[in-house]
Amino acid sequence: MLEPVLIPLWLAVAGAVLAAWAFYEHVFMPALRWMVMHPANQVIDEVGKRLRIGIRPFQRTRRQALIHRLLTDPKVQQAAEAYAREHKVSVIAALHRVERYARDTVPAFNAYLYFRTGYWVGKRVAQLLYRVRLGYVDAENLARVEPDSTVVFVMNHRSNMDYVLASYLAADQTALSYAVGEWARIWPLSALIRWMGAYFVRRNSNDELYRRVLERYIVMATEAGVPQAVFPEGGLTRDGRMREPKLGAIDYMMRGFRIDGERDLVFIPLGINYDRVLEDRTLLRSLDPEAARRGRVAALGTTLRFFWRNFWLMVRSEWHRFGYACVNFGAPVSMRAYCREHNLDFHRLSGDERRRAMAALGKHLMEVVGSIVPVLPVPLIATVFVRSGNKAISDMELKGEVSRLVEQLQARGAHVYVPRKDFDYAVNVGLRMLRLRRLVGERDGLFYAQSEELPLLRYYANSIAHLLETGTGAI
Repeated sequence: MLEPVLIPLWLAVAGAVLAAWAFYEHVFMPALRWMVMHPANQVIDEVGKRLRIGIRPFQRTRRQALIHRLLTDPKVQQAAEAYAREHKVSVIAALHRVERYARDTVPAFNAYLYFRTGYWVGKRVAQLLYRVRLGYVDAENLARVEPDSTVVFVMNHRSNMDYVLASYLAADQTALSYAVGEWARIWPLSALIRWMGAYFVRRNSNDELYRRVLERYIVMATEAGVPQAVFPEGGLTRDGRMREPKLGAIDYMMRGFRIDGERDLVFIPLGINYDRVLEDRTLLRSLDPEAARRGRVAALGTTLRFFWRNFWLMVRSEWHRFGYACVNFGAPVSMRAYCREHNLDFHRLSGDERRRAMAALGKHLMEVVGSIVPVLPVPLIATVFVRSGNKAISDMELKGEVSRLVEQLQARGAHVYVPRKDFDYAVNVGLRMLRLRRLVGERDGLFYAQSEELPLLRYYANSIAHLLETGTGAI
């Protein structure tokens, strides 16, 4: 009875492998899944009580399930079949390509990372670099937005800090899902961004199959009520002015909107502005066709020098934050009301008729966003120096010009942020910023624009130039 039983080595190895697999599948993975999901579920229960727009079931759905939904979507299936015929490959190969695109696109939202880690990091970074201010808020109209609506924040795009700033200031309202470009595909940044609910977009892709996968994901998210944030300009402004809209993502959202559906689609305009944009010189450099193109190593070197210079200023207690960063929230644009007012049904439109309707909608959205871009001290003073050209002006002349400019802007409905409600302080802090950056010099008590820095001064003046061009503040 106690004699040992001999079994073949191959059977022992196979048994050990099966036991290890069973432990991994039924013990380790469930425990790991619980450790990841339990804190997230606790956060969802906690923040759900205070969020204006709750976390949708779509955002809580497992990523693999969403990928499967894309793979089995009839329109994606049709696109895969068309791709297979065009490229003379099997449908299976085309579906493998679809799966790769779906995995590239679909996020893996984690409420714990968003509201605990992401919010904390975003808040600390934003407040370290800027004096962050929430300016104008159209609270009355925002309160009328139905909680079950699909809310999309549309905003101007000045800096990569826009993602951080908007998410931080909107965190008491909802969890935003962004479309981010391929710059964020570097590991581990890509994983973190997916956990924050963002989805990747291959901008300017001509692959019809990829565009259909992206379209169907955005349509699904829109129909499910997922709050999103988009930059209609499609990229960062290069010269400081707002760019013409690129309406790919918004067009996809409109394809998921039904006038008589269960959800309204509401665009909420956000206007963002800064006293200093971290990428300003790089953006201006990209406009110069004769400027040498820098590789990633050179760009990394520039970034490291920037951080080292500012760290050294901190060590010597000579560092100042980069001025003010301000966000304004404008009146929401309900698509139900818009479509009824203009007698439109985007779901039924096609061809040139749809393109004209989308162009009109894009123009309208850019106008309402442009009208609420905050007017900050540096753009105000930069405007005065750009207008003055090579002329040197005194402190009293500067304040007089800024005062007249503020009156002109306010008469046109612009939202001017005056720090501490002290006009003299606003002028002084803006002038200090420009002098610290050596954009403005002083000689014999008179201030003048450094001629070689006029393009950069013009860049900041351009952020509010559209507010001075029409009576409504529209671009």
